[in-house]
Amino acid sequence: MGVLHRPRVAWEGGRIFAAAANADAYYWLSEMVGEHLGVIFQLKLAETRIRLQAEDVTYAEAGAWRARLDELLEDRPELTPLLHQLVTETADRMPR
Repeated sequence: MGVLHRPRVAWEGGRIFAAAANADAYYWLSEMVGEHLGVIFQLKLAETRIRLQAEDVTYAEAGAWRARLDELLEDRPELTPLLHQLVTETADRMPR
C-alpha cells in the first residue's frame, strides 16, 4: 500500500459511511465501527441511518462524516490504514 492521504480517506469514508448507513451494509459497518472506532461512532452511524430513513440528507450526512473522520484521523493518524481498509471493505459490500 502506498502513502495514504488522510483528508482523502476521510472524504471517501464520509461518502461510503453515509451511503452504507441506508443499505444492507449498515449492519456489518456498524459492528466494525463499534469494534474499531468505538461506541460513540457506532451511535453516530445509527443516528445517520435514522435521519436518512426519514429524509434525503445524504450529502449533509456525508459531509458530517467527512468532518468527523477527518478530526479522528487528525487526532489519531495511526488509524488511517485501518479506516482506509474499513472504507474499502464497506464499498465492496455495497450494491453496484
